[in-house]
Amino acid sequence: MTQHATQITHRSVTSPAGRIHLVEQGSGPLVLLVHGFPESWYSWRHQLPALAAAGYRAVAVDVRGYGRSSRPAPVDAYRMLDLVEDNVRVVRALGEESAVVVGHDWGATIAAHSALLRPEVFRAVGLLSVPYTPPGGPRPSDVFTRLGGGAEEFYVAYFQEPGRAEAEVEPDVRGWLAGFYAALSADTMPAPGAPDPHFVARGGTLRDRFPKGRLPGWLSEDDLDVYAGEFERTGLTGALNRYRAMDRDWEDLTAHAGAPLTQPSLFVGGSQDASTTWLADAIEAYPVTLPGLVASHVLDGCGHWIQQERPEDVNRILVDWLAAVTA
Repeated sequence: MTQHATQITHRSVTSPAGRIHLVEQGSGPLVLLVHGFPESWYSWRHQLPALAAAGYRAVAVDVRGYGRSSRPAPVDAYRMLDLVEDNVRVVRALGEESAVVVGHDWGATIAAHSALLRPEVFRAVGLLSVPYTPPGGPRPSDVFTRLGGGAEEFYVAYFQEPGRAEAEVEPDVRGWLAGFYAALSADTMPAPGAPDPHFVARGGTLRDRFPKGRLPGWLSEDDLDVYAGEFERTGLTGALNRYRAMDRDWEDLTAHAGAPLTQPSLFVGGSQDASTTWLADAIEAYPVTLPGLVASHVLDGCGHWIQQERPEDVNRILVDWLAAVTA
């Protein structure tokens, strides 16, 4: 690994929201890394040096609402169109015409829509944990409200009311994050048959079903300090507003209903991740929805936090895929 590849640079660039904070490492073709909920650029800490060593300019952003990026107040400021424009502004601010975009969790959906809406900028797209599903279908809030039935509430529906989830998190941000991460990690998630942590009992809270007493193997106390320190400073409203803007996305993207992603693509999921198992139909539809798919992997025994749970596997997959799509 060269000395240049080991250097990490923090900077901010202007965006419609104000600023986007990013962390950059390496030189070569630009690879933009987009995190999910509730994370930050730090979730790519294992990928930045690996991609830099492989000859890429790896850039991990704080999505608007997170970390050192701007946190506009209106829920509408977190619509997908604006998040895509943030990514375009980052590419342009770095002096590049195009990039490969890779995302995890919500970042995968942001990456997919960046490629869908701005194909001239994003020439290849990698999706971790959350499969691509084209725009369209029923209104999201209607779908997620029905999922819980009478006795339970799906977490996405629980997140909709401004201030509600914040009130649960705020008294103990660090403990809430630890429980949320553990609930979706392969080595600490609740056993089969236990109450599902994706749902909230009526009158209860999400954390009622979080595992207690042990951090997942991928998350050290120091790592948790980094995440907790950011959210203790910023709060979670910006992050939660992504969920609250989903109906606006549904309206904004009507013209793209059913549209495939035609660029070279990659999917990596975890066998123990509900995002992969619940959306198995979306993966089966890839010949239609991702006609440019180069590789698809489901990592056995892996949970939701895929690039942190299995960094060596993910790094190898990413480097091999990038070699194919940037040659």
